[in-house]
Amino acid sequence: MHRITTLFTCLTLALLLALTPAARADVKLPSIIGSNMVLQQGVPTKIFGWDKPGQEVSVSFAGHVKKAEALKDGSWQVVLPVLEASATNRAMTIRGSSEVVLKNILVGEVWICSGQSNMEWSVARSANPNEEIAAAKHPNIRLFNVTRHITAHKPQDNAPGSWAPTTPESVRNFSAVGFYFGRKLHKDLGVPIGLVGSNWGGTRIEPWTTEPGFASVPELKAELDQIRKIWSTPDMKINHRMPGTIGNAMIHPLAPFVMRGAIWYQGESNGNEGMTYYHKKKALVNGWRKLFNKDLAFYWVQLADFRQPNDNPAGGDGWARIREAQRLAAKDIPHTGMAVIIDIGNATDIHPKNKQDVGKRLAHYALHQTYKKKDVVAAGPLYKGHKVEGNAIRISFEHTGSGLMVGKKVGLEPTQTVKDGKLARFAIAGEDKQWHWADATIDGNTVVVKSSAVAKPVAVRYAYSMNPKGANLYNKDGLPASPFRTDDW
Repeated sequence: MHRITTLFTCLTLALLLALTPAARADVKLPSIIGSNMVLQQGVPTKIFGWDKPGQEVSVSFAGHVKKAEALKDGSWQVVLPVLEASATNRAMTIRGSSEVVLKNILVGEVWICSGQSNMEWSVARSANPNEEIAAAKHPNIRLFNVTRHITAHKPQDNAPGSWAPTTPESVRNFSAVGFYFGRKLHKDLGVPIGLVGSNWGGTRIEPWTTEPGFASVPELKAELDQIRKIWSTPDMKINHRMPGTIGNAMIHPLAPFVMRGAIWYQGESNGNEGMTYYHKKKALVNGWRKLFNKDLAFYWVQLADFRQPNDNPAGGDGWARIREAQRLAAKDIPHTGMAVIIDIGNATDIHPKNKQDVGKRLAHYALHQTYKKKDVVAAGPLYKGHKVEGNAIRISFEHTGSGLMVGKKVGLEPTQTVKDGKLARFAIAGEDKQWHWADATIDGNTVVVKSSAVAKPVAVRYAYSMNPKGANLYNKDGLPASPFRTDDW
């Protein structure tokens, strides 16, 4: 009897073990691969996950079947051929140790939306929330949000989140900037849009940057050494301010999901920096391009006007220098761009409510540069060069569109021309490096700057302060000029 009982017990335990998740082999997928997702059109698409080592895995989608064998660590990856945009909901079947069927999959354009609180700021907390939420019925715009703020010592393989069609319920807590950007792309391109949100308020740029990104910029050796120390010290106490710690947990798990581009709104927490931020921006872009797509488009938001205006013509206070770093990074890093928003901020609120225009201005750059819609003006006037002409300096610009104008932006209304308006926030200096407010006039697609106080000018600054209230140079397409300076003092 005892032997029978013992045998029964052993058989029961064996059966239970066989049924436990640890013992049962299954196809496993990261959260970014799921029902309701959008796959990137026009380039080979990667589908990836895990199974038992050596297991053959097949992926069937849109008439294509691709197979791979799980490696020693259990990971596998297949590459689907180039897919055309499609708004038809289709299923994907993945077969390995088990079978998984993903439903309602579209093909279109996929973008990651990331940064600190102004990117995280939801539709519900932004301008006109009730109207925007009620109207958010876009089954072909799909949203994925990393649902927790997490850090990790080393790059991780998965993060919490799931895909959902855009509905009033799903859009409510999604990034307002991301949604308005995607909505504009959807309207103008006429294809499905996938938006991947991964944000954390109050964070610096360094935690979002990857080890290969830091390694690509010699000026950031200290950050590279720190991230490698974190990697090699698993018992080190880490936090969301350390290099790479957020990227390890909230960006790396999304790769190698193929995306067309990234939009980024961050900088307030690095607001006391200048050219150091320029180097960090390079590292961020380089690292993400290695993760997702070597041609990843990358567009960011230049910081908004904030705090009380500074009436010193020299400027240079607050966020003036980091805005300059953002401008120069967009000039120097290929296939990047910058949305200027010094006209829609709020002096008393670091989270300005008008996110509609932010998203729209980011989309302008994407439509013009990424999607080659040359009838779309990418941005407002960007400083191109200058020439001293006697007692004046002539400034030339890129992105003048249909011409320059003195403009005024109020709320969500389109920018208006100020008839007979006078340009403001231009300053000029001579060799003594003393700055004076200047008279500035539009002359064709250039601006001529001078002052009776400066007989032999050498440099010009425009809107170069924390809150350049009154800055009013626009192109006639309604987009504001970026702050700039011609000097490096």
